[in-house]
Amino acid sequence: METVTDPAMPSRRRVLTAAGGVLAGATALAQAVPAHAAASQDADVIVIGHGLAGLVATAELADKGRKVLLLDQEPETNLGGQAFWSFGGLFLVDSAEQRLMGIKDSRDLAWQDWQGAAGFDRDVADLRGQDHWAHKWAEAYVDFAAGEKRSWLHQQGVRWFPIVGWAERGGGLADGHGNSVPRFHVTWGTGPAVVEPFEKRVRAAAARGLVSFRFRHRVDELVRTGGAVTGVRGAVLEPSNAPRGTRSSRTVVGDFELRAAVVIVTSGGIGADHDLVRQSWPARLGAPPKNMISGVPEHVDGRMLAITERAGGRIVNPDRMWHYTEGLQNYAPIWAKHGIRILPGPSSLWLDATGRRFSAPDLPGYDTLSTLKAITDTGYDYSWFVTTQKILAKEFALSGSEQNPDLTNKDIPLTLSRLWQTPEPIERFKKNGADFVVSSSLPALVAGMNRLTGEDLIDLADLKRQIDARDREIDNPYTKDVQVMGIRNALAYPGDFLSRTATAHKIMDPAAGPLVAVRLNILTRKTLGGLQTDLSGRVLDADGAPVPGLYAAGEVAGFGGGGVHGYRSLEGTFLGGCLFSGRQAGRAAAAATAT
Repeated sequence: METVTDPAMPSRRRVLTAAGGVLAGATALAQAVPAHAAASQDADVIVIGHGLAGLVATAELADKGRKVLLLDQEPETNLGGQAFWSFGGLFLVDSAEQRLMGIKDSRDLAWQDWQGAAGFDRDVADLRGQDHWAHKWAEAYVDFAAGEKRSWLHQQGVRWFPIVGWAERGGGLADGHGNSVPRFHVTWGTGPAVVEPFEKRVRAAAARGLVSFRFRHRVDELVRTGGAVTGVRGAVLEPSNAPRGTRSSRTVVGDFELRAAVVIVTSGGIGADHDLVRQSWPARLGAPPKNMISGVPEHVDGRMLAITERAGGRIVNPDRMWHYTEGLQNYAPIWAKHGIRILPGPSSLWLDATGRRFSAPDLPGYDTLSTLKAITDTGYDYSWFVTTQKILAKEFALSGSEQNPDLTNKDIPLTLSRLWQTPEPIERFKKNGADFVVSSSLPALVAGMNRLTGEDLIDLADLKRQIDARDREIDNPYTKDVQVMGIRNALAYPGDFLSRTATAHKIMDPAAGPLVAVRLNILTRKTLGGLQTDLSGRVLDADGAPVPGLYAAGEVAGFGGGGVHGYRSLEGTFLGGCLFSGRQAGRAAAAATAT
């Protein structure tokens, strides 16, 4: 018999989630830092890191009347952190934009996809297990993405491009990795528009005397008193006018010590320190690459992870990470080893360094970490797209606010022009980028590919054989080629048909040319593990107990719980993880410092 539920009645899960939030808040209040330090405090709360998670936490604290010191080692030009540079993609479930595109999504489908991607397998049921709190955070986050996330952001003025993107299409099974439906909502205004409402709230609070910015304050130690974290010590760095994202001086001109009832760490991950990335690199992803490029500025150095660990915090899942396989060397770099990621559509032919075509699920836009492992298994640090101008024009997008001036500047005519012309940033990379080879003939293309790498690894006859085999599969509306199936599946989705997928055609069709080969570098990006936190954002110790006075949010906390993504991301979940974990920590810390 079918069970009929009243949609107006809250589900058991939501009741339990709400009850858990109330209990977490009550516990946070009960464990508030003792009042004996109040007289010597410089603020109610110190927030370390002025990226998105730090801004959200600070805004929530100020809304409750708390006095906050917001510290960062970088100058004011970097306010907003990595989020400013992002494409602004957000994971939303059953949104108005999805419904407009005819997408049928649900909380249960999203949770199925999240679990299939995350693969939580580290003592989920054990309170001290590495995945215990990560799993709880994941379920809470999916509820948030399917619930108030959109309305909360919409109320603050955030809007989205109406065509929803389909990232991480998965490994091929319904209960495995990947998004069953498009969920990647590009913010109108990209990353800066995600940062903007929280920066405005924080600056307004500063004007009211509730927030004090302490730029160029590098935290070197968390101060502990009677077992509780009660403040920070560190170095004052010399003033800097370094433009956003560029290297700033590390010259010390003084020191400081500041005290507060609560300290929230929101300092980001390790993506710019390639040595740290290699130290944490897991064997399951093959040998760590000798050569990588950076998707984050140099100040993303991971310092606060070790500093917080010395203060009693527990780091979990340090071997989980998220690096991209479609990186381009930036011809106009802002930071050292500056890389830009191609967000590909489904049609380019993906080859390893020797010219061998990858098989499913190692196809453009399907399974990032599976493809990363396939690349490292070859013994080389790069791979190739072989494609056509027709595919490049329709399917290549570049990640980052600065690479999408139409969306970032909210230029409607320029954005609409993507429907009939190649975006100018793509053409500039094709012309100036070190990783592009363009030719009207396959022999000349292969010669250029081998010349670019300095090794004759690509065999013309073998590459032609593979392209011809693929091209024969285009002759019929049905096929055994999984990638061609994927192209036709994409074209059945109106969003891909309109803006992200070229009509199925033969690579060797002269009308689709010229031919384009793109060398793809491994691009460092996100730390998926980190400081373990409960649902209030309180940092836990090795025994699973909260460290009094210490909270964390954002990437330093694995975007919640020390690893909300598990092993893999569904994309659009990094900014969202900063938003959700920053909000949770800010609200809980406000409750803990209530008088």
